Amino acid sequence: MQRLFVVEDQPPFAPHLRSRSRLRKAPKRHFCDPSVAVAALRIGPERLRDNLDYLGLLFESLVVHDLRIYATANDADVYHYRDNTGLEIDAVVQTVAGAWLPVEVKLGGYEQIDAAAANLLKLKDRVDTDRMGDPPNLLVITATGYAYRRPDGVTVAPIGALGP
Repeated sequence: MQRLFVVEDQPPFAPHLRSRSRLRKAPKRHFCDPSVAVAALRIGPERLRDNLDYLGLLFESLVVHDLRIYATANDADVYHYRDNTGLEIDAVVQTVAGAWLPVEVKLGGYEQIDAAAANLLKLKDRVDTDRMGDPPNLLVITATGYAYRRPDGVTVAPIGALGP
């Protein structure tokens, strides 16, 4: 019997929190390769442009896939964060040593980037950094553009800037 792996579970991040927020413990599921979904649904570029919400989900799967590759090469894992207040972070890369990097994934647009940066800053405020340490960065990954650091300290970078 052969098995076909189409989706991968992304386990939840379980930091030490300062707040009383309750963490959601269900994994998120991502396509191992988002192009499988596009091929199975026979969706062309025009239909993807017409459905940016779906394209955003596929883009998030693509970024999580890439983050997993880089994380594995650096003895780290990729998690997600969700709590009962509605705060959700797309990915948190954590090394075996405990260093952690929260990541939001957005196709683009200043409003989306602003909202993503606000979420990252909220998470940083909720995590007990005395026990977990400060994250070395707060990162928003976009589809296009250039990399820059915002005045609030959040870094915005296109997916093409990721790499070893």
